Amino acid sequence: MTLSEQIIRRVRGDNSNSKTEETKVDLTNTISTGSTLLDLSISGGITKEGGIPGGVMVEVFGPNQSGKTVLLCEIAGNIQRKGGRICFADPEGRLDKQYSQLFGLKIKEANYSMPDTVTEVFTAIRNWNPPMKENIINGIFTDSLAALSTELEMKEDEGDKMGMRRAKEFSQELRRTCRMLKQKNYLLVCSNQIRDTTDGYSRYESPGGKAIGFYSSIRLRTDIIRKIKKTKKINEKEVTRVIGVDIEVEVVKNSIWKPYHIAPVSILFDYGIDDIRQNLQFIKDYTKDTVYSLGERKLAKSIERAIHIVESEGLEQQLRKEVIELWNEIENKFVDSERKLKWRW
Repeated sequence: MTLSEQIIRRVRGDNSNSKTEETKVDLTNTISTGSTLLDLSISGGITKEGGIPGGVMVEVFGPNQSGKTVLLCEIAGNIQRKGGRICFADPEGRLDKQYSQLFGLKIKEANYSMPDTVTEVFTAIRNWNPPMKENIINGIFTDSLAALSTELEMKEDEGDKMGMRRAKEFSQELRRTCRMLKQKNYLLVCSNQIRDTTDGYSRYESPGGKAIGFYSSIRLRTDIIRKIKKTKKINEKEVTRVIGVDIEVEVVKNSIWKPYHIAPVSILFDYGIDDIRQNLQFIKDYTKDTVYSLGERKLAKSIERAIHIVESEGLEQQLRKEVIELWNEIENKFVDSERKLKWRW
């Protein structure tokens, strides 16, 4: 029995061992992040493959070079591949055509902007009217919220001396916008930076005031774990280059399912999210295998060799399926099936 079936049985109050009717989940209503393990961490308990549903706001925040823009581009590309439209607000002006092509992302000029202020971003969101089709999610992306200013802050004479206006504008604009996301089935994904804080509650927080975290249904915090290095022998000398990073993504807020799941994600600079790498590592880490394997087959001792075999033989889908099954098997261990539905008075 899958994890989602167990959860639904408990909600219905069915604690018997009899077979329940098959749980049907409409997977067209979720968008992949590009990482199988992150998809499952976000909603694996309620959908078979996980992912992000439409109608919500997602904040991706973390330190520099921790994969925030990559995540936004992977999600945007996946929306397009499922038939949805996207618009991209790029206050930092980082997204170029060559970079976006890594993710199969095609952005039309009419749907790309470099806004200066908070108001510009959210006014454009409310005025955007792509074709609405059943079971199709359209996406809105802002990279990043930290780069946005206010009209008051940009005035040379007055300025925003106390630095409070931006937080107020985020609060006002999000109040006006978030209901519309649900009504039109938009997925709003925003990146943000990270700041030290001394509020005694958490060491780090994202800038822009409390409203961003309050109105976000999902908050993903990225953190760099290690650099991925590659060594080549050139003219009898070994040359090493950093080709990517391993990061962790923690679901610090989740209104879709349970929070605080952590997913390892590998990012290669000229490739994007390397889902094969982490899927192979996950199977090795959580089984008795001492080498990288798939099903009953031993692939290789080296991760690079195992990746080559998966790609050359077209085993990506089989690998993803095995990871989903193993992940569900692990999560099932934490579902307390011994207890009945809570007695309430």
